[in-house]
Amino acid sequence: MLRVFSQQSDGYGVNLPKFYKQKIHFGFTIAGNTCDFRIIPTPNSLLPDTVIGSSRYKVKTVYTQPIKGFAIGLVSDTRLHEYVRLRFTPNISFGTRKILYGLATADRDSAKSFEKTVESVFLIFPLETKIQSKRLGNFSAYVIGGGGYTLDLAARKKAGSAGGSGGANQLDDNVKLTRDDFYISSGAGIDLYLQYFKLGFELKLLTGTKNLLKPENSIFTNSIDKIRSRMVVFSITFEG
Repeated sequence: MLRVFSQQSDGYGVNLPKFYKQKIHFGFTIAGNTCDFRIIPTPNSLLPDTVIGSSRYKVKTVYTQPIKGFAIGLVSDTRLHEYVRLRFTPNISFGTRKILYGLATADRDSAKSFEKTVESVFLIFPLETKIQSKRLGNFSAYVIGGGGYTLDLAARKKAGSAGGSGGANQLDDNVKLTRDDFYISSGAGIDLYLQYFKLGFELKLLTGTKNLLKPENSIFTNSIDKIRSRMVVFSITFEG
């Protein structure tokens, strides 16, 4: 116990002076995120249409609206070099995204809009390299990058072999996504060395690499060629 407390300060206002002499550190993280999609629409000439009431409407626009979420997770940090760390930070993340559709008749005398909400519960398994600056008193900065795997526990399964309800009922259909994705990440942050633990603030971008769209017989799915995930994450980490 005395040995642990003797490392909390060097007597000159520098907290945890031997923090990175240890090979491995553990901690936890809480985070806020903003989830979004990168959508590549179907070419204009192939955009689907549908009959609503007595009029025929064609999809004109498809775009997304990001929504805020949150995450909690664990931190495992291994020293590879004096200023290089390998980090594994598994977490569970909750996010929601909206896809907004604009439909209009051929002569544009009537227009309609539809909003489809895609909710996700992600298990995220990141493996990243953290390159840290030389410590200045109780402050240091860093950049971080790598990649990982995500498992969407709330991904909707394809309904039936044909998929989608088709016909007039397709207006009730939602966009369905595959469960698995791989992503690349990059970001930066700062570490503050307090008396009993290290406090970190980090901003990071996660960009999915897979086309997540499940093909279905729906005007909302057929108007999208490819859809990839994107997430901006602001994390606060606590490491001892």
